Amino acid sequence: MASGEIDVAYVAKLARLALTPAEVERFGAQLGALLVHVDELAKLPVDDVAATAQVIPQSNVMRDDIVRPSLDRETVLVGAPRREGSYFRVPRIIGEDA
Repeated sequence: MASGEIDVAYVAKLARLALTPAEVERFGAQLGALLVHVDELAKLPVDDVAATAQVIPQSNVMRDDIVRPSLDRETVLVGAPRREGSYFRVPRIIGEDA
């Protein structure tokens, strides 16, 4: 894809971006360099590369769940702005003031 195919000023207008002529020229040059690079990448032989290949091996790190004592409910609820019984009271998303 040639860089001349993209009108940077038109795309900026569609995106409602106010670009100066200097910015249009600079971003056009950057976009052109990016598209040249993409064209070079498209020429690489990747037929033998699996679609999910990773450069670095990945693995999940798992740990055992350990039961630990937590804070007392009353201690925690003392700091709540509002409470209802032994629960935090939060405003409804619609129709209730905080």
